[in-house]
Parts: sequence; structure tokens; C-alpha cells
Amino acid sequence: VQLQASGGGLVQAGGSLRLSCAAASGRTFNMYTVEWFRQAPGKERESVARIGWNSGRTYYADSVKGRFTISRDSAKNTVYLQMNSLEPEDTAVYRCAAALGWGHQYNYWGRGTLVTVSS
Repeated sequence: VQLQASGGGLVQAGGSLRLSCAAASGRTFNMYTVEWFRQAPGKERESVARIGWNSGRTYYADSVKGRFTISRDSAKNTVYLQMNSLEPEDTAVYRCAAALGWGHQYNYWGRGTLVTVSS
């Protein structure tokens, strides 16, 4: 499974962005759990949000609850991360990853997309 993350950019605090994680091959992508991670300069990578294969199960880091929404469009083989009320602390490189199940090892990673939130 080849993943392509996109949608990053520069936005002012309080603004919104939507990130996309698209799979090149769609035959099995919809069966994967997909997670968004981020890594800010000088900090460790952290989990942001996760969605199960049928969209029935989601997880959010406390720092983004109520502001970010993860969703998937099976027809487009794409997982989205809608980010609202962005804060400068959200500035990071965001990457998506896919695993065969919830809590399983992530074997497939997309390249990062940079999100910069100015104050």
C-alpha cells in the first residue's frame, strides 16, 4: 500500500486545514486502520488521530479532541484529517500510516506534509 499525504500549508491561528491520505492501491486499503502522526521540530513523534477500517472506531489525542476530525471515504481510498481552530502548537510535519488492524504495527507510511500555524 503506497500512501500519499497532502494538504499541509501555512495558516493563521484559528484557521483550518484538511489533510488527505490517499492510497495508490485501493483493493485492500479500506480494510486498514489508518493513523495520523505528527512531529514538531525537536520533539518526538506523537499520535494525532486514528480510524478503524469501517470508520466505526476512532481515537484522538487529548490535545486535538474537539478540534480535529478523522474520516475516510472508501470510494476514494482516502482518509482525511479535518483540523479546525489550529494553534501554533499544531505546527509539525504530519504523516499518515496504515496497519492491518487496530493496535497493529504500522507497515505503510506516507511522506509527510508540513503544517505551519502562525500566531
